[in-house]
Amino acid sequence: MSLVDFSSDAFIVSFLLYCLSFTFYGVAVLGKRFRKRDPETHIQKWGKIAFRTATVGLIAHLLYFATRWIGSGHIPVSNMYEFMTFLSMAIMVAFLVLYFLYKKTMLGLFALPLVILIMAYAAVFPQEVQPLIPSLQTYWLGIHVTLAALGDAFFAVGFVAGLMYLLRTVNFNEKDKYSRREQVWLELCMFTIVILIGFIVSVFSFRAAGYHAEFNQTNIDPETETSTIVRVDYEMPPLVAPHNSETISMQPFLGLKSPLVEAPSWMNGVNAGRKLNTVVWSVISGAILYGLLRLLIRKPVAQVIQPVLSRLDPDDLDEISYRSIAIGFPIFTLGALIFAMIWAHIAWGRFWGWDPKEVWALITWLFYSAYLHLRLSRGWHGKKSSWLTVIGFIIVMFTLVGVNLIIAGLHSYAGTD
Repeated sequence: MSLVDFSSDAFIVSFLLYCLSFTFYGVAVLGKRFRKRDPETHIQKWGKIAFRTATVGLIAHLLYFATRWIGSGHIPVSNMYEFMTFLSMAIMVAFLVLYFLYKKTMLGLFALPLVILIMAYAAVFPQEVQPLIPSLQTYWLGIHVTLAALGDAFFAVGFVAGLMYLLRTVNFNEKDKYSRREQVWLELCMFTIVILIGFIVSVFSFRAAGYHAEFNQTNIDPETETSTIVRVDYEMPPLVAPHNSETISMQPFLGLKSPLVEAPSWMNGVNAGRKLNTVVWSVISGAILYGLLRLLIRKPVAQVIQPVLSRLDPDDLDEISYRSIAIGFPIFTLGALIFAMIWAHIAWGRFWGWDPKEVWALITWLFYSAYLHLRLSRGWHGKKSSWLTVIGFIIVMFTLVGVNLIIAGLHSYAGTD
């Protein structure tokens, strides 16, 4: 067995241990109902078991990282699979740091699912070791990407704590306009999370079923006016076909024998149509899952989760959220901006070029700068601060995922094909 194969096994082990840890956190929090005599002892006992299991999972995750690094010959952060697996590992590290500082068992109940979702999302992408393009063959790859991801990881824990604060404090019994608006936006956050789950479920379901469709897309170079034909493969039923394409083969699905629409011409890139098709299927799958969930629980998802957090002090959650972002901000500044600009000058001869990834990294930095300013100078605590952490993490995820998958640029070497 090669080291790369061993690293894949270690990754699966860490994933399973995280799932087990999440289960134990669930027992710690929800199982207290069955231990009415001494619920606090029950929470502490199962919380320690869950924490230790998560720690062993992190050790397996680190083992994956080290063996893949040795086996591939370069630090494994060069494509979407490797980056997202590293990000999930960094979130676990950030969670453990905050746990040691505040000893809040409940934080694991929400941090672990985020780690699990990101690991499952990483598994969607090709997992083969890919050779580095020339601009990535430098030690700056490890410095820039790992520090940027670690900063994002602390932002992620800040988001988790902020979301927990909102789930704890939003009043679902109030019917005034302000309260209704809060309830709607919070439920929209839950719906977005379910869409991510729907994306993972739909991709793996069609992949397990062996679905395949194939198109020939004609691309015309506007400068030379020459045309090239490129083959585009789909692993999900093509509701959206590539722009200016011809169907070569397509398996029927639920009566769908041909694509419904064609991707618009302004969407650049060979894989633009396929990516748009994946987004459509993610929304459809997520909406179906959310609808089934609402039929089952007969309440907003956020309202069902709220009683689980009844024992938590909102001020503690607010403090954890702020502290996590305060730790992550300087790390992100170093990794995503300062070291990134140094590497850009070495690789491309300029510190800044308004590449989409550079722009969105700057937007992320400016947003969290504003968050810290409003928090420290204007006294934005509680709900205001927590809503900012949610918005900030949406920006982070778009910078990490949306830019790589949707917008073409110098950073579009994500290994998404």
